[in-house]
Amino acid sequence: MTSFQTAPGQPGQPAPPDAVHPRDSSPESPTSVSRLNETIRDFVQKWGAVWVEAEITAWNLRGGHVFGRLKDAGGEGMLSFRMWSSTLQRTPDDLAVGDRVVACVKPDYFVKTGDFSFTVSAMRHTGLGDQLARLEKLRATLRAEGLFDPARKKPLPFLPHVIGLITGERSDAEKDVHRNAELRWPHVRFRTVHAAVQGDRCVPETIAALATLDADPEVDVIVIARGGGDPQTLLGFSDERLLRAVAAASTPIVSAIGHENDHPLLDDVADLRASTPTDAAKRVVPDVSEQRALVQQLRSRARTRLTQRVAHDIHALEQLRSRPVLRDPASLLTNRSQELFSLTSRGREVVRRSWDAAARTTAELRASLRALSPGATLDRGYAIAHLADGVIVRDAAQAPAGSQVAVTVARGSFAARSEGEIPESGQPGTPT
Repeated sequence: MTSFQTAPGQPGQPAPPDAVHPRDSSPESPTSVSRLNETIRDFVQKWGAVWVEAEITAWNLRGGHVFGRLKDAGGEGMLSFRMWSSTLQRTPDDLAVGDRVVACVKPDYFVKTGDFSFTVSAMRHTGLGDQLARLEKLRATLRAEGLFDPARKKPLPFLPHVIGLITGERSDAEKDVHRNAELRWPHVRFRTVHAAVQGDRCVPETIAALATLDADPEVDVIVIARGGGDPQTLLGFSDERLLRAVAAASTPIVSAIGHENDHPLLDDVADLRASTPTDAAKRVVPDVSEQRALVQQLRSRARTRLTQRVAHDIHALEQLRSRPVLRDPASLLTNRSQELFSLTSRGREVVRRSWDAAARTTAELRASLRALSPGATLDRGYAIAHLADGVIVRDAAQAPAGSQVAVTVARGSFAARSEGEIPESGQPGTPT
C-alpha cells in the first residue's frame, strides 16, 4: 500500500500571508505569475515523500546529477525526476534504463519556470523475490489457460517464403540472424521490423511489430530476437500483454531472446524456443548443403532401386526366354501338330471300326430279314395265291372250283383257275 510522508514542520502551518486564492483575483485585480507559482509551490511542499515502484525509462547524467523518467510497470502513468549527486552516490551503480525499481520521490515545483517534477531521495532495484513471485503467478495463470500446451504450438514451415524478424535496430541479434540464415540458405528473404528490446517502449513496439508481420501474407514465420541480458532488462518479454499477443498470432513465432537462465515467459508461449538468435537462424531455414546431400542420397537410392528393378525384370525375362516353348516356338506347333495327327488317326480308326461293325450288323440283319421274308419262302418252292380282290388264299374253301386266282412264285406270278378243293387223301406237301 502506498504511504505518504508529510514533510516535517508542514502540517498545521498557516498559508503564507502573501498566498493567493482564486477568490482573491479578478479581471480588475489580477495576481502576478510569481505570486501564483509561489502559492502552488507552498501547497506542493506540504506533500510528503512517497515510495513508488516503477520502471526507469530515461536516465541522463548531467553535471553529476541524474535527470530521468519513471513509468508504471505494465501501465501508462509516468513522472519526471531528478536525483542530486549526493543521492546518486548512495544508489546502486548498475541502475539503467529498463530496470524495475522502488524509489522515494518528493514533489517539487519551480517558481521561476512553473515546472513540476519529483526529487528522488532513494532508489534501489525491486526485490528479485517479488519479481519472481509475480512471474510465477503469471506463469501459473497462463499454464492453466493452456498457453504452454504443446498441442497448440504451430509447426514451422520447412522453407519459409519470407521470415519476419523483430529485433533492436542495428543490433547484433539482427546481424546474427541474417548472417547465419543466409549461410544456410543464401536466397532467404527477411522482413524486419525494429522495436525497442528493453525499457518502456519494448512491449508496445514489439506488439505493434508483431501485428504488422502477422498480417503480412508473405511472412511464414516470425522471430523475436534479442542478444541476451540480465533478468531486469528482459522483463518486457514476460509482459502479459505481449504474451497474449503472441498466443493469438496466426503465424508461428520463434523466441530467440538468448538467455538460458531465468528465461522469459515468451519462451514458453512461443511456438519454438531458440537459445540464441544464431540458433533461431538455424531453426527456421534448412541447410542448403544438407539438402543437396539429401537430394544426392535420394537420387542414389532411387538409381539403386531402379537398377535392381531392371535387373530383376531382365532376370525374369531371361527365365521366360529359357523355357523351351519360347526358345523354339516352332516346337510348340510341332508338338501340337503331332498330337493333332495322332488324334486324327485315332479318330479315323474309331470311325473305320464303327463303320465295319455297322456293316457287319447290317449284313446280319439283312440275312435275318431275308431268312424271315416271304421271298425266301418262295425260293424254297412255295407260292402265294391271291383272289381277284387281292386277298391271300389261306383256306381252300376261299377258292372254290372255277375261281380265278393269281399265283406268286419266287420269280414272277401267273394266273390260274381253281379246280376245287383237293381231298385230304391227296399228296400233302406237294406244292400247288
